[in-house]
Amino acid sequence: MEKIDFIERGVCKGRFGSCGKLDAVDWLHDISNIANPSQIVEVRFKNTRKDYFRNVNDLILAVGDIVAVEANPGHDIGVVSLMGDLVLEQMKKHKATLLNGELRKIYRKARPVDIDKWKEAISQEHITMIRSRQIAADLGLNMKIGDVEYQGDKTKAIFYYIADERVDFRQLIKILAEKFHIRIEMKQIGARQEAGRIGGIGPCGRELCCSTWICSFVSVTTNSARYQDISMNPQKLAGQCGKLKCCLNFEVDTYIDAQKDFPPTNIPLETEKGKYIFQKADIFSGIYWYSLQNEFSSSQVAVPVKKVKEILRMNNAGKRPEKLNSEIAPVVVNTEDKFQNMAGQESISRFDKSEKSRKRKRYPKNIRRGKK
Repeated sequence: MEKIDFIERGVCKGRFGSCGKLDAVDWLHDISNIANPSQIVEVRFKNTRKDYFRNVNDLILAVGDIVAVEANPGHDIGVVSLMGDLVLEQMKKHKATLLNGELRKIYRKARPVDIDKWKEAISQEHITMIRSRQIAADLGLNMKIGDVEYQGDKTKAIFYYIADERVDFRQLIKILAEKFHIRIEMKQIGARQEAGRIGGIGPCGRELCCSTWICSFVSVTTNSARYQDISMNPQKLAGQCGKLKCCLNFEVDTYIDAQKDFPPTNIPLETEKGKYIFQKADIFSGIYWYSLQNEFSSSQVAVPVKKVKEILRMNNAGKRPEKLNSEIAPVVVNTEDKFQNMAGQESISRFDKSEKSRKRKRYPKNIRRGKK
């Protein structure tokens, strides 16, 4: 059967089925299947939802095939995303769901009739989401329905919603069931999960990490920004979901390891010249920047961490150095913008032609024609 590519379902035509979120690179693709003799197959559905099924009919399947699988109730349509020994490792990671203590079954490869009904169900998802939002607003429910996923046979739909508080949506389920004549399942998700489902472009210019590769969300705190010496600006630290950016955790462990032996920054350095107050730090270079108290902070002195420790020990012993000697030359920050003349760029009329060049010298006609 010809493979079909649906953007809504995240179907991938990658070489080993690895081109998007939640995909696993099948690094065992060239090894015969030994550990998975029962042919358990990973099947992917819309966005981040996927499950594991048993190929009881010994169908000849390949990554990217559209299959009809067992659901509760009826059947669902999904895409094969992984096969072989690696499926067992993925099952442990994602905690595969069981039906009556057993894995669900793969019925068959999807027929043209199944695919047509699947397409029809997909086309109804956005309309259903908009109408369900209106119904929830009319009922005065403090919730937002972010996405709708129809089952392949159009007998059931999953409504993904976000809410700050507990919501009593029993009346909503009754109205939706009467309106769309389907079985309703409500599933609550967080703001990060919603951003991952919707997608977008981050301030770095790349597609959001939560919509491309992050599959498990770890709590992010402001301490991650403090360890990395990032400005505590809420507008800079918050992502499109309104929560702290997930990327704040990417390098925090490296910064913590680099600062294990660093002295505290809230203690000033006392010298005969005066007190020096901490301004900033170059963590990976091991340099602290100080400036004199009550003076303009643009004139800063770079001091290695080793030298800072030595001065702090002297201050604890009641001694003060004559001045803040630094192995690095003092750096003066000049706030004035400097403009360098590059090829006469200071003149806005440099491309204007002079009046002399516009006036052509007139010659007699016989000379202009090459005659003497």
